[in-house]
Amino acid sequence: MNTTIQINELESLLIAIIVLFLGYFINTKVTVLRKYNIPEPIVGGLIVAVIIALIHQQGIDITFKLSIKDTLMQMFFATVGLAASYKLLAQGGSRVFLFLGLATVFIIIQNAVGVTLSTLLGLDPIIGLIVGSITLSGGHGTGAAWAQSFAADYNLHVLELSMASATFGLVMGGIIGGPVAQRLINKHKLKSSFGDGEHHHIEHPDLITYSDKEEDRITSKNTIEVLFILLICVAGAAHVKELVDSFGISWLRIPDFVYALFIGVFITNISETTKVYKINSETVDALGTISLSLFLAMALMSLKLWELLELALPMLMILTVQTVVLAAFAYFVTFRVMGKTYDAAVIAGGHCGFGMGATPTAVMNMGSLVSRNGPSPQAFMVVPIVGAFFIDIANLVVLQGYLSFIQ
Repeated sequence: MNTTIQINELESLLIAIIVLFLGYFINTKVTVLRKYNIPEPIVGGLIVAVIIALIHQQGIDITFKLSIKDTLMQMFFATVGLAASYKLLAQGGSRVFLFLGLATVFIIIQNAVGVTLSTLLGLDPIIGLIVGSITLSGGHGTGAAWAQSFAADYNLHVLELSMASATFGLVMGGIIGGPVAQRLINKHKLKSSFGDGEHHHIEHPDLITYSDKEEDRITSKNTIEVLFILLICVAGAAHVKELVDSFGISWLRIPDFVYALFIGVFITNISETTKVYKINSETVDALGTISLSLFLAMALMSLKLWELLELALPMLMILTVQTVVLAAFAYFVTFRVMGKTYDAAVIAGGHCGFGMGATPTAVMNMGSLVSRNGPSPQAFMVVPIVGAFFIDIANLVVLQGYLSFIQ
């Protein structure tokens, strides 16, 4: 019987910050990590997760109290919404649907790989969907929901497999995104239209970079004002979700952070249209970067890596193939279809994130890329909107089609 040690809220936050410092330190010392833009939360978080897994082997479970984690995620997506002015949406709106089409095609391929390999290995084809888009493009939440459905409808108990598969995808999505995109950037000699460096806000005060190297000129007053707006988005998201859920539309499972994003879009465009108040973009940039970094540090340090050891060899084989297929698709297809530009390369890196893990992983990949190579506001508009909302609807449709075919 394992002994459980509960780390309280404040100490959990302190450890999350240590995870970031550890990631920053190691990336400065290990050239290959810096060269391929492996995000700091991935580096520091995996080290802490490995330590906790080793302690778990000794019969001690360490758990963190991380109630602030979801709030940080919603705050980040609210900043994505605040960055999406109608001018930017008008410039790149069509690319959202182009990327959605690409992501949907990949979901079909992802499930084809999973079902085909599962069948060849003598497993239930439904297992192929579990190690396909259910957990990889869908993440932990989607995996848990479908596991309950499969247990009730098919007497197939796959919750542990779902959680382990989603964890594998989260880690691998964060690892492959940077190298794939950076190779594209280097090979094609691509550059951001805003240039690289750390002073973009001097010439482009309204630009949101999500770069931790940006020298933001913010004040305590601006910080309080933007924090107030972000908390309105977070609090409002809970009420909007409650209202939508009250209509009883069972298939419409929209997470809180999507509502926070769209409330942010509404606020920024109302402010821009009426000119009553101008939201300080540099403060939005800084708070968005802080929220995302802390959220991802908390997510990675709380991973239960020992669940990956429980994956049978056939499952690991399928998931490894899925990783290679996504990297190839992003490199050869996503990049080309999205225009073979710098923005397209960053989007390809983001696709690796949510195609194997989750939308925050995608944004983390892109954040590491823009910190080194320069801003890509188009990528930060296209990928979060598709990954946070539209892809779940596409995933549901594709999965229903596969289930009707294999059953």
